[in-house]
Amino acid sequence: MTLHDRPIAAETPPLVEIAGLRQVYAKTGTADHLVLDDVNLSLREGEIVGLLGRSGSGKSSLLRIIAGLVPPTSGRAEWCGKPIAGPSEGLSMVFQSFALFPWLTVLENVELGLEAQGLPAAERRKRALAAIDLIGLDGFESAYPKELSGGMRQRVGFARALVVHPRLMLMDEPFSALDVLTAETLRTDLIDLWMEGRLPVRAILMVTHNIEEAVLLCDRILIFSANPGRVAAELRVTLPHPRSRQDPAFRDMVEAIYARMTERAPAERRERPAEGLHGAGIGTVLPRVSTNVLSGLLEALAAEPYAGKADLPELAAALQMEADELFPIVETLQLLRFAEMDSGDVRLTEAGRLFAGADLDQRKRLFAGQLSAHVPLAALIRRVLEERPSHRAPFTRFSEELEDHMSEAEAEQTLRAAISWGRYAELFGYDESSRQFDLDNPV
Repeated sequence: MTLHDRPIAAETPPLVEIAGLRQVYAKTGTADHLVLDDVNLSLREGEIVGLLGRSGSGKSSLLRIIAGLVPPTSGRAEWCGKPIAGPSEGLSMVFQSFALFPWLTVLENVELGLEAQGLPAAERRKRALAAIDLIGLDGFESAYPKELSGGMRQRVGFARALVVHPRLMLMDEPFSALDVLTAETLRTDLIDLWMEGRLPVRAILMVTHNIEEAVLLCDRILIFSANPGRVAAELRVTLPHPRSRQDPAFRDMVEAIYARMTERAPAERRERPAEGLHGAGIGTVLPRVSTNVLSGLLEALAAEPYAGKADLPELAAALQMEADELFPIVETLQLLRFAEMDSGDVRLTEAGRLFAGADLDQRKRLFAGQLSAHVPLAALIRRVLEERPSHRAPFTRFSEELEDHMSEAEAEQTLRAAISWGRYAELFGYDESSRQFDLDNPV
């Protein structure tokens, strides 16, 4: 019986213990940005735990705190019962980007961590060759990163993390930079090695925004809400390995997670346009979603086989999109009242159906009406321009106001989204060279 055949003992002292953790990033001249708030979690030997959530929910920040790369603002973060005060022995990390040194061979890249530990050259080489062989790169020891495919370079990243025989391996979206088939192969190889007890690792903590990936790999899934990041739910995955996407129980769990990630409390339904678009009024952070993409999804939803209503997991699979890609698009349609989202389903409103069947000019008018009515920033820009004798206003007029409610990067993103949507609707114009809004394109 390997480590991974045994049930995880709740009484085993945790490798990682996080309690009441808070992370705030200071911003010059504006309010601080709260990234994580009251986060609690523990991780024990023998389990794979997934941190699942949207981009910007603080998952990677939490991973960096556990790795000892960033200190938390407040709260308790412990590794093996001791406060985390920097990089800890027994931890290794696999990054989203391959993070290899291009001037080193595969063998030399893998040996780096052992060299830092002061191991003799012969021992470093022996362990590095074993890790390279384990991860399926035997024969490529002398190759340089530029000679390898993306999947092979990520295998080098895994070998480099495993060669130090860590008790805990941290993984920050390790498959997201790979194509679909390569990522699937790597996931399968990783879980096979884990279940066979061949990985020199006692536990894995991974960050992902891919719902199916989390269900495929993890024993527990912590679902993070955003703005600020909190653990909104914890799910235990009891499906036996190997897991199949076609298994009804697998599909049921994926459906349940989609529903959990799209549900809102009654107060939020009244006050917030969409779960991922936080705040109210001018404080709403807008995603950068093009009107072409919005139009395309409205057309797809209106057509068969959906006829105005679709199950989000099925829609994501049909469009070959991950949840993190699909959610912002659907939420923007909900913000504009072109669609409604509930319990993992998306349904067109009457305005959405009208838009899907309209010609270009009719679509622009419909979009302008929904934008003015439901996106306060767009309405504000239009009103300011109408009130000014010159009918012009600088970018900073609105960006500085937004920064009272959000980070500088979020303000830039939000204003760029409003510019794109406002131009399409012909509510206002914008000149990039002068960074000026204008009414050169009135409705």
